[in-house]
Amino acid sequence: MDLGIAGRWALVCAASKGLGKGCATALAREGVNLVVNARGSEALEATAAELRALHPAIEVRSVVGDIARDEVRRAALDACPQVDILVNNAGGPPPGDFRDWSREDWLRAVEANMLTPIELIRDTVDGMAARGFGRVVNITSAAVKAPIDILGLSNGARSGLTGFVAGLARQPRLAGRNVTINNLLPGAFDTERLRQTLDNAARATAQTPEAVGERRRQSIPAGRFGCADEFGAFCAFLCSIHAGYMTGQNLLLDGGNYPGTF
Repeated sequence: MDLGIAGRWALVCAASKGLGKGCATALAREGVNLVVNARGSEALEATAAELRALHPAIEVRSVVGDIARDEVRRAALDACPQVDILVNNAGGPPPGDFRDWSREDWLRAVEANMLTPIELIRDTVDGMAARGFGRVVNITSAAVKAPIDILGLSNGARSGLTGFVAGLARQPRLAGRNVTINNLLPGAFDTERLRQTLDNAARATAQTPEAVGERRRQSIPAGRFGCADEFGAFCAFLCSIHAGYMTGQNLLLDGGNYPGTF
């Protein structure tokens, strides 16, 4: 299927590894020009080189730094001639007990996982509407749909973004101008972050990471963890010309782990 987005420009945040890299890779294969951002220079430049090799006709620009900082956000936007596609992504805040979290912990979580995506959306959607095409995909978490008690910082901050998007995506001056805003909610995907989580759980329970991982896999109806490439392919479809009638949605990719009907 031709997704109809070759030649467009996309800004993909946290794109050097994991799900963000999966999204950037899928868009590159479709001929989308990219501005990729991440905090680590070495990993980001390696990813940028891989993306250029996937499709020699595209342009790939890299902007190093924490996208939550104003100057990095501005540099990323300035590097993109026009943002047709925006993929918001940020690492989740650490797990723990809410009794141990300070006000500063909450502010950092809200800044990274709610306010920064909102500011990038604010800076791009009116231009998208003026051009008659725009796609915003926010990578959030399955915990938005089924909260996990130890992920309270993530539950709260990402749910705030979800509520904001629910209203904004339905504004006629955006939806009526072919600008869509959707959220992708990943479950357990085989990424560096998941492996770190399994390692931490193994140390806490005196088990091997392999045993912890196998038990986690068995709890998923699909019987496996997701991979970044399939997540990226789904993201690319949401960014395509074929997804213009889908907006304001929370799309769960978790191998069937969520047990609800709705």
